[in-house]
Amino acid sequence: MSVGFKLSAGVLERLSGLAGEVVVEAGARVLETVRAMVGDHVRHNVYFVDFPANVPDTFEFWMRCVAEAGASDRLGTGVLDLLTLPSYGNYRHTYAEMLAAHDELIAAAGDRLTVLHLGGSPEDEVAALYLALAGSSTPLGEEGLTDLRALAGYCVDGPQPAAIPVRENRAVVNLARLQAGAGLLLDTVTDVLRLACALSDGDVGLVEPTRFRSLSRPVRRALLAGLDAVVAAAPGKLADVGAHREAFKRLGERLHPHEYPRWPHAAEVFAVARGEQVARSFGSRVEELLGAGDVTGAVRLLTAAPGRLFRSLDRLLRACRTQDERDAVVAAAEQVAPQVAGRVLLSVREHLQNRAQETGVRRFFVNRLGRAWVADDTRPPVPASERERLIAVLDAETLRRLPEPGHLLIDPDVLDVALPLSGRATTGGFGVLPRGSLSPVDGELLRFFVYWKESSRTTDFDLSALLLNEWYQTITWLSYTALQAIEGEHSGDITAAPDGASEFINLRLDAVRGSFIVPQVNIYSGEGFEEVEESFFGFMLRDAEQLGRPFEARTVRMRSDLRGPGRVALPLAFLRGSDGRWRAKWLHLYLRGNPNSNRVEGNRVSVATLVRGIVERDHLTVRYLTELMGPRATATTLWDGASVPDGPVTYIGLERPEGLHPDSVVVTPENLRALIPG
Repeated sequence: MSVGFKLSAGVLERLSGLAGEVVVEAGARVLETVRAMVGDHVRHNVYFVDFPANVPDTFEFWMRCVAEAGASDRLGTGVLDLLTLPSYGNYRHTYAEMLAAHDELIAAAGDRLTVLHLGGSPEDEVAALYLALAGSSTPLGEEGLTDLRALAGYCVDGPQPAAIPVRENRAVVNLARLQAGAGLLLDTVTDVLRLACALSDGDVGLVEPTRFRSLSRPVRRALLAGLDAVVAAAPGKLADVGAHREAFKRLGERLHPHEYPRWPHAAEVFAVARGEQVARSFGSRVEELLGAGDVTGAVRLLTAAPGRLFRSLDRLLRACRTQDERDAVVAAAEQVAPQVAGRVLLSVREHLQNRAQETGVRRFFVNRLGRAWVADDTRPPVPASERERLIAVLDAETLRRLPEPGHLLIDPDVLDVALPLSGRATTGGFGVLPRGSLSPVDGELLRFFVYWKESSRTTDFDLSALLLNEWYQTITWLSYTALQAIEGEHSGDITAAPDGASEFINLRLDAVRGSFIVPQVNIYSGEGFEEVEESFFGFMLRDAEQLGRPFEARTVRMRSDLRGPGRVALPLAFLRGSDGRWRAKWLHLYLRGNPNSNRVEGNRVSVATLVRGIVERDHLTVRYLTELMGPRATATTLWDGASVPDGPVTYIGLERPEGLHPDSVVVTPENLRALIPG
């Protein structure tokens, strides 16, 4: 409870029957784990020892550093590097001295208290987690893929999911099957390429190039046999080679297909990659028809690839010149909808609901690495009647796939959580929600923190917060160049982290001017987010009279890993609603930034543009699915945070409540992807 966690009644009952030394050992292990979850496994010191009290004016602080260094004469030259001043950027006190400068945290009713529930046996938990990850209907994030890789080898001889729809997941499972001598799950040539990437610890998503390792003869035979079988069964799949031509050429150099004449179809794959054999792609045939103005012909061809058809609906409707062509597009969508993956259905549903506006719209883009950009939307509008007809098709097909929920018990705070249509729309950590989610923020003080520890060279991260008005214009900011504002204080600049370093920003929410608070982490110099030994961001909420240290584990509401590309991280933003209440909007974005010297002053325009793009986008949320399920439920109850029904329920919420019937289906952010129909 000292770090904001408590044990459920079931856990306490189980522990009460164990020997004392077993309980002590388990307690130490659990405490170590939950402390790391919220970021309390490291020491969070601050530059200003009694932060947030007595933070000086920025100019006065810098002049004091100059005076202490005896560098006043250098001001006359017009150039003075703060990093050369001995009292700037380094802790001037020990961690113990910082602790002594702060009173104890006063307990409050609003402090976070996360309940830890009793799990099953280790074997059951491992098997269940493996089946959930391997059979996920949406792509996993980096953390999920790492977990799946660890579990797949252990579970290779156990129960397997009925299907592995996500290709990256299939590659990881195939790696375990190959190493165990089991049969491979292959139905495209790209499946073999992904497996080869997994064998070389490369990117199974095929975004980053993989440096293929030398492969043993048994492995080479297995990959070539797999390629041969796929092409022999469906020669048209040679057309997939063109999308990854260079990767296939490099793989061919490792597989030596000329040494294995018994697999001639595998040799064709590399002949296509080298341009010695022509395999016309499906996409080129579609483009040819559309280029000739034959929309109906393109639609007929696309019915052979239902997912591609659905991803092309917007373009097809804009290309139509007659009502008959538009009717053909909608009819084709109705015909193939049952064959389309659930996450594609929901992605297209979200896309279409954002195409209702016809003018003055900006398009928001984000790639799988979290890099985002905004552009003017120059596309003609989608015809309203066809858009509405397609939305009806999507809703009907989604509803058909949803399970019977029985008694539906819903935590109201989960309704505005965005559906995790991709695991890459979030990051690892504690209390983290998918990109586009909204969650309530209740408290008087909002405090951000960042921690980083460099690996091999001096690294300077800078925590900043940008305050915007309702028109997304800058009001002010807090950073190492602006230590104070009406709204709050910055804890001071730390410019190196060989042993780890932290920075904080403290905000009084009732004093905040404007409508948006955008925290960001800028890399001023040194290693990137994926190079440092460790880095994470989070925020705390507390009441003004609670006092306490700069970092208090039981006030932490969120901690997310910073492991993305670019030199500027935007984890989330805070929005003031029309009711005056603040809510967090989850971003999980990275800006490319500059190689060095990134500052909030230099990127405030691009940050405001991105924030506007994601804030004004209408994301598909849990509310959408619960409204579809509602009429099929035997009862629907909004959970009041207290009592729960006696019988089994389907519970959807941010945290699992105590006292649920053991036969209940429980969906929380940890397994939110279970809501996505297959």
